[in-house]
Order: sequence, then C-alpha cells, then structure tokens
Amino acid sequence: MQRIRLRYAKRGRLRFTSHRDFQRAFERALRRSEVPMAYSAGFTPHPRVSYAGAAPTGTASEAEYLEIALAQPRDPETLRARLNESLPPGLDVVEAVEARTPDFAESLQASHWELRLDGVDPAEAERAVRAFLAAGSVAVRRQTKKGIRTFDARAAVARLTVTAGGSDGPEARPCAILRLVVRHLTPAVRPDDVLSGLRATADLAPPVPVAVTRLAQGPLDEETGTVTDPFAPDRDAAQRTAAVPEIAV
Repeated sequence: MQRIRLRYAKRGRLRFTSHRDFQRAFERALRRSEVPMAYSAGFTPHPRVSYAGAAPTGTASEAEYLEIALAQPRDPETLRARLNESLPPGLDVVEAVEARTPDFAESLQASHWELRLDGVDPAEAERAVRAFLAAGSVAVRRQTKKGIRTFDARAAVARLTVTAGGSDGPEARPCAILRLVVRHLTPAVRPDDVLSGLRATADLAPPVPVAVTRLAQGPLDEETGTVTDPFAPDRDAAQRTAAVPEIAV
C-alpha cells in the first residue's frame, strides 16, 4: 500500500467552504480521477484519507494537508495534476510527495498566518503588538462545543510582527499586515483569538473584517520563530533511497 501526502490551498471564495464541504469535494475528485484508493475494513468501508489541522471556515490557506492510501502505486505529481482537473478552482492541490516517514500530523507544530487589517494604521498596530508581546499572559474567551472557555492566547504566539500594506480600494486608506506564528497547543489558539488579545491589551479594533490567510504549517524552529517544510523529511528519505546503488546478484 502506497501513502501519498498532499498540500492543498483554499483560495478566493472557496475559503468559505467548511472542512466537511472540502471532504465531499475531494472524495468526488478521487472518484472522477479514478484514483485506486485503499479502503478501511468493516461493514461500511471508507477511502483511507487522513486530514490534518484544517483551517477555520472563512480563512484562506496555502498550507492544508492530508494523506491518502492507495491500493496501487501512482506517481505523486501525476496524481496531483489529475486531482486538480477534478477539483473546483480555488481548491488546489499544490504539492504531492510519497510518505516515507511516520507521524506526519505530529510534525505540524505551528502555523504561520497573515492578517490584513484594512483601516488600521501600522503605527497603531505596532503599539498594540508591543503591548501584547510584553504581557505575561493574555486571557481570551471563546465559545466552544463544551461551552465558553478561557485560555491564554499569549502563550501560543511564537512570533508576531507588523508591516504596512497597500489599500485595494479606490480610496487610499491605512492598512496594517500582521505576520503571526502560533504554536499548535490544546486548546488551539486561532488568529481571531490573537485579535481578541490585541483588543484586550491595547484596544485594537479593526473597522472592517480581517482577511486571514494561513501561509505555512509545519515544524517550528523555536530559535528563529519560523515554520519549516513538513515534506522535507519525506523528500530527504526519497533522495537517500534513490542514492543507494543496486547490487547485482
């Protein structure tokens, strides 16, 4: 049985698709592309697909991950191209590698997010970020399936910076862009939790909804606060395997 790991993106209007909507669209694409899926055992077999760390509904992403198991081997790049032909524009498979290492989900230790704050002066955002980072803890509240929970948003943030962005509209207006690296903890801290923390510590309240995009997801380099490529170990293992010379018998 061959396992293939895929990185896919949610772009444009398709960012409003829920995770369940994506699951249905992806499984239709598997059937249309005639992918030789391996199935689970039991009375109701299902295609063996494992999803990892899905972004919240309404959030764009360049770094969503899943893994599929195949009954027959396929070239990952050919498989990626065929799936894209069957998926709607805006749901795009960006990368495909053969799984050669275990515990892929555990390697997704952090996410790198971009938060576009239209109507917010970058200097004001910078002051809010400094106040947030200087705080020992920042308690935020969120409604969950188990009721309202309170947790520390500051503890999850590995890095938070501000840059100035341009305006997309006909009238010039200020725009601050936050770059956020957040650890995957339990309970999960989301970008909207960090925005709640900025509002609590520095009264930062964007006048329009914030556009959020996940740029990367993977292992966290604690020294630099950057997120690295989770497919790198699979590629390295593939290169080592290819470099082993065949021994004639």
